Amino acid sequence: MTSVIHLIYENSFIIGDETDEDMDRVQHFDNEGKIIQESGFGPAILNYCKYQERCHWEVRNKLYELGCGKDESEEQISRLIEKGILNEERYAKAYAGGKFRMNHWGKEKIKQQLKLRKISDYCIKKGLAEIDADDYEKMIEKLTNKKIVELKSERNQIIKYRKTYKYLVQKGYERDMVIDIINSKLKSNTDKSIFP
Repeated sequence: MTSVIHLIYENSFIIGDETDEDMDRVQHFDNEGKIIQESGFGPAILNYCKYQERCHWEVRNKLYELGCGKDESEEQISRLIEKGILNEERYAKAYAGGKFRMNHWGKEKIKQQLKLRKISDYCIKKGLAEIDADDYEKMIEKLTNKKIVELKSERNQIIKYRKTYKYLVQKGYERDMVIDIINSKLKSNTDKSIFP
């Protein structure tokens, strides 16, 4: 078999033949290219971080689950940050992009969830900047049309559009944008506006 190197993310590589056994052998490299040798909670946290991008809050909670004390948890987190494995800006970008593309969340809901994970305002702003404005508008339009089709049995247009409004706001889209889109759809159908 040929030897392969798989890039998991910036600082982690799987080295070995392409078999399931070898896929479990992971070596992590620091910023200088040296192999990181971990003991104690280190290997468990490295495996936890290699699965997907993590924020400090998630790693801290995982360390507490593993029975790690507060001081040791902070030390582990500091080491992960120094080695470039843990990066909240990178996490915010991945989280915002993923939740928008996969779950069709709006910026308000993404922002709220990142704040719950104790991400800084700077990182939240960087993460939300990853969402393309044109794609965002297209998604609101797509979700609006989808909801209106789902509610086709609703005879009262006002109720139909109010339910659509409530759905989009619950998904985290900005109220002003939602109102503008619904009013434009309603005007094209009935020449009325449901929002003053």
